[in-house]
Amino acid sequence: MRKLLLTLMLSLFGVMSFAQIEGKWKTIDDETKQAKSIVEIYKKGDQYFGKVSQLLIKPADPNCTACKDDRKGKPILGMEIIRGLKKDGDEFTGGTITDPKSGKTYKCTVTRSGDKLNVRGYVGISLMGRSQTWEKVN
Repeated sequence: MRKLLLTLMLSLFGVMSFAQIEGKWKTIDDETKQAKSIVEIYKKGDQYFGKVSQLLIKPADPNCTACKDDRKGKPILGMEIIRGLKKDGDEFTGGTITDPKSGKTYKCTVTRSGDKLNVRGYVGISLMGRSQTWEKVN
C-alpha cells in the first residue's frame, strides 16, 4: 500500500512539474490591463493551437476584417489565433499568434509560470515585440 501511495505521489508530482499550456486562459491586454477574452489552448498531434472561446469585451468589429489569411472576415469568437506551437523544453515556440484587432500575425513564444502564461508575439527577433500575461481559468 505504501509503495502504491508513493508511486501515485511521484507520478502526480511528475505531471504537475511538466509545463502544460492546455486549457482555458483569460487574456489580459498589455496596454489597458483589462481582461479581453478566454482562449482555449489544445493539442493536435505534436502542435498546440488556441482559439477564442469567449469574448469578455465586445469588440468594435466582431469579425477579423483586417486579417490577411484564411481568417479574413471571419468571426473573432471561435477563431484560431494561436497556430503551430511546439514544446521545446520549458517553452513553446515555432508557432504564430494573430491579433484579431489589427489582423497582424506574429511569431510566438509561450512559457508557463504557475497559473500564468507569458505570451510573447514578435516580428523578426524576440526583442522587437509585445508580451502579455494570461491567467488560468478554472
